[in-house]
Amino acid sequence: MDPLTRRTFLLASGAVGGGALAAAGLGIAELLAKGDKDGEPGPADTLVIVTLYGGNDGLNTVIPYADPAYHSARPELAYAPEEVLHLDGVLGLNPALGGLKRLWDDKRLAVVLGVGYPRPDRSHFRSMDIWQTASPDAPIRTGWVGRWLDGIQASPEAAVSFEPVLPPLLAGETRAGASVTLGAPQLPAGISAEMVRALGREQRGEDVLQARAATALHDFLRVDGLIRRVRESDQPFEAGEAGHLPATGTGGETSLATQLALVHRCIEAGVPTRVYSVSLGGFDTHADERPAQERLLKEVDGALAMFMDRLATSPAGRNVTVVVYSEFGRRVRANASDGTDHGTAGPVFVLGPRVAGGFHGEQPSLTDLDDGDLKATTDFRDVFGTLLASVLHADPARYLEGYQPKPLSLLAL
Repeated sequence: MDPLTRRTFLLASGAVGGGALAAAGLGIAELLAKGDKDGEPGPADTLVIVTLYGGNDGLNTVIPYADPAYHSARPELAYAPEEVLHLDGVLGLNPALGGLKRLWDDKRLAVVLGVGYPRPDRSHFRSMDIWQTASPDAPIRTGWVGRWLDGIQASPEAAVSFEPVLPPLLAGETRAGASVTLGAPQLPAGISAEMVRALGREQRGEDVLQARAATALHDFLRVDGLIRRVRESDQPFEAGEAGHLPATGTGGETSLATQLALVHRCIEAGVPTRVYSVSLGGFDTHADERPAQERLLKEVDGALAMFMDRLATSPAGRNVTVVVYSEFGRRVRANASDGTDHGTAGPVFVLGPRVAGGFHGEQPSLTDLDDGDLKATTDFRDVFGTLLASVLHADPARYLEGYQPKPLSLLAL
């Protein structure tokens, strides 16, 4: 194929200029091929990052049911003490989180209280950018996992996202993770599979980025085939995974259960991935919050409980740690639409066989507020720094822009 024609196609497809995209196609193909080929246990320590897009209401997730200020601030939204799944005499879980309550009882769930960052920003975009880049002071181009990929000079399969677009979390300066959607790929009109294969063949005299983009297009078909093989293996999806509620808003384009089921299969197949990223959207509950959040939390609960139960049945799952976060919590006081508006701090869940279950950190006051918002009691970089050190065995300050985290005792030795 003429290089000019090839470059024109690449530009039109949006591939050139997206180094992370180019790495993504290549990385997932290599990832699944290696897993299918070797069938060996995965790496000793694996981190699964679950993003809840939209700003989950932490006060109606980990509920301060014994605090009169909670009931006073949101009389129509507050849960009565008898509705809450009690964790202790003060805090409890939303009634939709029965699976997480069981994991709590089994000491496999840690709840980090009051997690946020300095000088909170109520913008979805900016707040999520802060969480994923771990840079609250100024916008930067790399994610904290992406910088870790840079530091270890990793191949793309070291970090994988089952989301339609590679999140900033996995983008580094010189390395990027791999991203794949779970639906069938759609070729542009007039483009055949053979044309894509031809576009991916090596050509002399082209720059590195264009070559990577072309290779990604070539792998486009291989990715779909490999994904289908994993999904249609001798471990069929259960009804709870196939008959899911669709993802809502920003987030993975399939259910969280389906994304985590594929993560589990990759772990069992022995793929060389250290970090997985999955997500669910729809948590921007400005109106009629209770039924909407309960439905979403039920999906989160079922997906996480099923995933954790599967991990517990095999050696490959014993060193997997899961962290669940959202870009911010909601305001303490309910609004006039039976919902809540953008707030600040909220709880973070950490799950796994090695997790030191229980509460970590301090529950924020509901009366000592910052302009109606909770004051964070735990810096989010303390959570991520602890996971960098204990799961990825890395120097946290190196990948958190020099921040020296206060270690949390999230994982049992």
